[in-house]
Amino acid sequence: MLTYNEEIHIARCLESIRAFCSEIFVIDSFSTDNTVEIARRHGATVLQNPFVNQAIQLQWALDHIETNATWLLRIDADEVVEDDLAHEIRDDLPKLAKEIVGVHLNRKHIFFGRWIAHGGRFPLHLLRLWRRGFGRVEQSWMDEHIVVWGGQTVNFVGGFRDHNLQDISFFIDKHNHYATREATKAFARRRRLSGFDDDASDGLTGQARRKRVVKRSLYDNLPFPIGPTLYFCYRYTAQLGFLDGVEGLVYHFLQGFWYRFLVGVKLIELERRIPRDLDPHATREEMARLTGLAIRAE
Repeated sequence: MLTYNEEIHIARCLESIRAFCSEIFVIDSFSTDNTVEIARRHGATVLQNPFVNQAIQLQWALDHIETNATWLLRIDADEVVEDDLAHEIRDDLPKLAKEIVGVHLNRKHIFFGRWIAHGGRFPLHLLRLWRRGFGRVEQSWMDEHIVVWGGQTVNFVGGFRDHNLQDISFFIDKHNHYATREATKAFARRRRLSGFDDDASDGLTGQARRKRVVKRSLYDNLPFPIGPTLYFCYRYTAQLGFLDGVEGLVYHFLQGFWYRFLVGVKLIELERRIPRDLDPHATREEMARLTGLAIRAE
């Protein structure tokens, strides 16, 4: 579990995984609240490391934790494993055949206290459980996945929910930062810069692979702002997002249109402010200066 100032979430999350986890490792980015103390009170081993991005921090965790566990679980502090999934992991995971190396979980998103069940947001199949030694983290600045090899994957049907308790300002600020990272990744792809997206599509499975193929082959080729507009309309009508009520309207508009629109604007800004004739080293330095991200010059 990666954390930074998660004192309002972490105890809830740790309680939900206590029944089936033999060891819990929290990788903290030097929180200034009570996150570390709460984690230790709940029996977690806490390691601290400066944060660059999710992918680097997750891979650092895999490289530095010491465990003999057969299976590893990645979970965010604002997520909760529900009882049916906890029982499934505890009872069924040990029975899986040796050729099974990964397990997809069904994540629910809770927004303004409501489960967003439409608009393509459920079920979200995320590979969060994998056999130790058969998985790694995609090194991507945004939307990283666990990729596995050497076997097959299965789905567990029990639920876990993403239920952040912060307010709407936090949601907007977080997605503003996400948009910077996603625009940076897209810009690096356009300028053919390495180190921003290892494009491990061959290691992706199931829904994650299908969604990436659609995004790369269709959405990324649509002119701005056609892409965000069509995506929102598709989610809200064809995928029945309107059935999620007022909460769904707010969520689908912000996450399905505003966020994608913002990514496009930030990408245009990078294109206009960073000349094409710069060498890769100078381009990286400009990207770091303009975005505030800890981009390493090569």
